[in-house]
Amino acid sequence: MKKVIDGNALVYCEGAFNTPNGKTAHGLVRFTERYNVLGVIDSTYVGKDAGEVLDGKKNGIPVFLNLSEALRAVKNVQYFVIGLAPDGGRLPEPARKAIYQAVEHGLHVDSGLHDFLYKDEKLMFLASEKGCKIRDIRRTPERDELHFFSGKIEEVNCLKLAVLGTDSAVGKRTTAWIIVHGIRNSGKKAEMIGTGQTGWMQGAKYSMVLDSLINDFVSGEIEHAVYEAWKNENPDVIVIEGQGSLMNPAYPGGFEILAAGRPDYVVLQHAPARLEYDGFPGYVIQPLSEQIAAIEMISGKKVIAITLNHEGMKADEIAAACEKITKETGLLCTDVLYDGADKLVELIKSYL
Repeated sequence: MKKVIDGNALVYCEGAFNTPNGKTAHGLVRFTERYNVLGVIDSTYVGKDAGEVLDGKKNGIPVFLNLSEALRAVKNVQYFVIGLAPDGGRLPEPARKAIYQAVEHGLHVDSGLHDFLYKDEKLMFLASEKGCKIRDIRRTPERDELHFFSGKIEEVNCLKLAVLGTDSAVGKRTTAWIIVHGIRNSGKKAEMIGTGQTGWMQGAKYSMVLDSLINDFVSGEIEHAVYEAWKNENPDVIVIEGQGSLMNPAYPGGFEILAAGRPDYVVLQHAPARLEYDGFPGYVIQPLSEQIAAIEMISGKKVIAITLNHEGMKADEIAAACEKITKETGLLCTDVLYDGADKLVELIKSYL
């Protein structure tokens, strides 16, 4: 039976499931050790299996019209989790109404958005009356809880791998988890370093929410998470989840991971059918060759593989797309969500 940190949960993703704005829900549907997900709420896919909608494979998680319907269908729900990840991380008004309804039913609420629920005095009063916990996953930690970069990362002597991407919401976290599980299944020890709210929600033991940290402490928190994972778990491989992409105009990310996490190698997640940065029409994604060159120039480390996001592609187009990228870059290209991680895991293990 799967280990669960917190309890049974419903994931709210109204109007966003199976879109880039539902990536938190997608992560929880695919894998989480924090919750036992009993259902997803999104009127667009009522009655369907969430796994089948997302990946074409049933996983027994139904999609419900609304919270009332979900609570009639499933029992012993403890958590109401916001699975939305809209541009800017703001809380839509319908979601706030659903949160009030959840608290009325005595459910704890977890939200990873930038509109903090603890500031809603009426909601907090209601939660207190009902005995509910409200957790703002992106709430900035107190400064005395944060770490400044120290250089102790140089003591870490296991293989460190960063999973970066050519865009935001392109599947970096999902690929990172698949790699971790693949390495574990091969008989080696691996730890995931979560860098966003969804990684925490999925149960990453060593994690932080980078886009909520004060800039002075970003590098230190990355270093601290990697160091603690190495010191406490003695892994063969540490996999660091990327954020945004180096040249994304709205979500530039990855530099701090390269500079502070000091990865030995990089795996780059890429969606070949995506021509413009997600949510920003007119901002053309730089060619894959330029993205690889930028990463290698900044870090001095090699990109060793490309992991394909098959968004906007048919199943029979995936193999040809991987072959094309391999021919262009000379690197292994594989779709780990579609084909599994065996080839990539064998490559990674060759560097141990």
